[in-house]
Amino acid sequence: MSTSIERQNTPLSLTSILQNQRDAYQLAPAPTANDRITLLKALKASILEQQDAIIAALNKDYGQRPANDTLIGDILPSVMNINYTIKRVKKWMKTQRRSAGLLLSPATVKVQYQPLGVIGIVVPWNFPLMLSIGPLVSAIAAGNRAMIKMSEFTPHTNKVIITLLNTVFTQEQVAVIEGEADVAAQFTQLPFDHLIFTGSTTVGRHVMRAAAENLTPVTLELGGKSPVVVAPDMEVSTAVERLIYGKCLNAGQICVAPDYVLCPSEKIPQFISEYQRQFKKLYGNEQTRNDYANIINDAQLNRLNSWLDDAKEKGATVVSASDASISSDSRNMPTQLVTNTTDDMLLMQSEIFGPILPIVGYQSLDEAISYINQRPRPLALYIMSFDKSTQRTLLSQTHSGGVGINETIFQVAAEDAPFGGIGPSGMGHYHGKEGFLTFSKAKTVLARGRLNTGKLVHPPYGNMIQKMILKIFLR
Repeated sequence: MSTSIERQNTPLSLTSILQNQRDAYQLAPAPTANDRITLLKALKASILEQQDAIIAALNKDYGQRPANDTLIGDILPSVMNINYTIKRVKKWMKTQRRSAGLLLSPATVKVQYQPLGVIGIVVPWNFPLMLSIGPLVSAIAAGNRAMIKMSEFTPHTNKVIITLLNTVFTQEQVAVIEGEADVAAQFTQLPFDHLIFTGSTTVGRHVMRAAAENLTPVTLELGGKSPVVVAPDMEVSTAVERLIYGKCLNAGQICVAPDYVLCPSEKIPQFISEYQRQFKKLYGNEQTRNDYANIINDAQLNRLNSWLDDAKEKGATVVSASDASISSDSRNMPTQLVTNTTDDMLLMQSEIFGPILPIVGYQSLDEAISYINQRPRPLALYIMSFDKSTQRTLLSQTHSGGVGINETIFQVAAEDAPFGGIGPSGMGHYHGKEGFLTFSKAKTVLARGRLNTGKLVHPPYGNMIQKMILKIFLR
């Protein structure tokens, strides 16, 4: 059975679970494709069986989270990921033949994909199902076992996830860990065969430091300030239509949500009025806003409000996308549009991770590109332009983990493409085949038959054959 480790448990409890999984892995280090597919099919069935409970639990954890936010943001991508993986895992597992080259002939060179062992998965609170099941699917597809550290901020959802995993896996296959920051710190110090962490850049630094003590390889999915560039050729109404859902889904509490907008200066007033119009059309007023999620907890709401206060004190103008005020009782915050920003404002220094949207004016596309490149590389870049030349310029002259052109956040749902950050927005990637590769060891196997040509380079050096080999290949 999966297990829930409470705060009072010691590091030995976690160590024991890890050791049990290691021992079980040693007894079955190479699960077949059918073994893996069977587990994935059972996992999918369990998710579908528990989907109503997942929706209800996340709504309870948030105080209000629309069912469709959970269906589209958590359940649907998890199920699609499993379906995609089931169809392809046999192909991914196949040993690949590589060229030995003339120098090593006669010999065969093959690459085998071997499970790493036990994978550690640290899950944030914003999409707890997708961000636990997604890495788990890749880990299982690669033949591994896993320990999953859930967020303490989604206790009701954690219970449902534990239940659905209990029906599929033994504790020696998948173990679920609960607890607060001290348990998370202990978890990241374990000598996993690979550790994947999704969360803030600040915490990611601590995770990487802890993993380094054990030389544990890490995949960090962090985030950062993902910009939207509204190009000069783009109609403002179309730009807003393409970005507003990405900013409002889960109330902007998404690592790839648009963090700020670079807009031609003269179009900023139009952008604000258009955003307000479309927000009211999509989400209504506070009394009827049932399709819009709350901020997860008071601490996050207080952080966002303090950043708004800081910006106002330093000269920013804040305009709400809705006529309704921010509700501290329900933690419901419509998008807050911020202009006249400066770099010393808190909301311009860190990932916002919520419904605040700074709008920064620019005079030329080169100025917008320079603004992006002077800052840490983001997890996502969004280009609002139908002009191919503008698209090519932004793609070639900026760095980001991924790009959405005339769309936001949906690049994450591309099953057949890697997802991951760059620099402060993360390292490594997973999803699809890249997830299988991340959690596998690509092992090169060179094999010779009875004929041993390797002895031709043995000492004593300087014979005629060696001189001929060097002459042939050193050119």
